[in-house]
Amino acid sequence: MRQLIQLRWIAVVGQLPTIVVVHAAMGIALPLPPMLAVLAALAAFNLGAMLRWRGQRRVSNASLLLGLLVDVAALTVQLYLSGGITNPFAFLYLLQVVLAAVLLRPWSTWLIVALTSACIVGLALFPGPVTLPASPDGGLSDPYVQGLLLCFVLIAALLVVSVIRTGRTLRARDAGLAAMRQRAAEEEHIVRMGLLASGAAHELGTPLSTMAVILGDWRRLPHFAAEPELLEDVAEMQAQVQRCKAIVSGILASAGETRGEAPRGTTLRAFLDGLVDEWKRSRPVRGFEYRDRIDGELAIVSDAGLQQMLWNVLDNALEASRSRVVLDAGEVDDTLVLRVSDDGPGFAPDMLDRIGKPYQSSKGAPGRGLGLFLAVNVARTLGGTIDARNEGGGATVTITLPLQALALEPDEDDD
Repeated sequence: MRQLIQLRWIAVVGQLPTIVVVHAAMGIALPLPPMLAVLAALAAFNLGAMLRWRGQRRVSNASLLLGLLVDVAALTVQLYLSGGITNPFAFLYLLQVVLAAVLLRPWSTWLIVALTSACIVGLALFPGPVTLPASPDGGLSDPYVQGLLLCFVLIAALLVVSVIRTGRTLRARDAGLAAMRQRAAEEEHIVRMGLLASGAAHELGTPLSTMAVILGDWRRLPHFAAEPELLEDVAEMQAQVQRCKAIVSGILASAGETRGEAPRGTTLRAFLDGLVDEWKRSRPVRGFEYRDRIDGELAIVSDAGLQQMLWNVLDNALEASRSRVVLDAGEVDDTLVLRVSDDGPGFAPDMLDRIGKPYQSSKGAPGRGLGLFLAVNVARTLGGTIDARNEGGGATVTITLPLQALALEPDEDDD
């Protein structure tokens, strides 16, 4: 619709000097009042179309058809008043036909073909008030041949511009639809993984509880109490079982099976500090550096999904690194920027093009490569992005999240 409106403005602006040149410079008496009235009506219609479709994202076939019908009617009247079929600009009907073929449904396109053909026949049968001299044998010195040449150049230029822009619009629409289908498939994949994880957590809860009870009984047995090394091993096993139970509880909590408690509020700095401390305690971390560049104490919601997302990225960096992992946290223009860097081999070139796709892993193990896939989708849900690149002899993953998506909204009931 925007393209039709622009082409219509070109027609209005182009016809006005053409009428003046033909009438004044070429000495051909044209009926100026009705021709200028048609231009004024076309400009008024175009102005109304601009106001009507401003900000609209969907345009119906009927609306496009109506616009082309108005253009055909205006062109027909102008041609009738300025020479009829002998006017070289009669070939401008072809522009309307091509635009209809690109923009309209098939039945509407054939309607435009039929109407423009009928208009050509009508202009041949009913000559208008003006007769234009035409002597094609005179070559380029003849005004009719000059008009034909100008009409050809005009139609060719407008068709190239309009078809290229229309094709670009259609390709952008198809790319948008493909991205939506891809995102829907990825979200369905996440739902299936969530259901699987939730079911596995339920199944693991009972054996873990049983193991915790058995290990507690073992610690009270005399021969275990008499052997410090055995007692230490049992204590370590109890700690690991408790950690497994905490992980299972975290999975169930992320699946929405908590006790219905209200979201826990915290500050951004406290959230990141606690996240880093817990990650360091539960992993064999080496050479880790945390750079805190957070300004102020923004109140946020303690989000388990955000915590797990960052843990996944840190885990990947830890596995790939040789001796160093760096987490840099800062704020840029109301945006949280988290950069995780390592000194490992970096991403393979073909993987950089598929970051965020499931099962894209450099570790070569089946079923791996879900960490960044889940992280990308969590970031996208929060309105952020994740970018991965190789720099400084390793890999860097940059997480960008709007602070507004993390901020803790004040309770409306609070005074």
